[in-house]
Amino acid sequence: MPLSVPDETVVPPDEHLLTVQEALEPLYQKLEQEVESKLVEAAVDAGWSPYDALNAIAQLKKHDGVE
Repeated sequence: MPLSVPDETVVPPDEHLLTVQEALEPLYQKLEQEVESKLVEAAVDAGWSPYDALNAIAQLKKHDGVE
């Protein structure tokens, strides 16, 4: 009995490829958000205010040229 191919439309490669940036950006943003959340949590646990923790993170990003 011959194998049958399911009725699927084959999409040409140029219509469904993502750039590396498009593929990784959402993952990077999610990871960045998780890291920042953990940093704020650790700072608050150490006695910092959330405001001071967020300001310190912003200063670090500015110093590293992230923002």
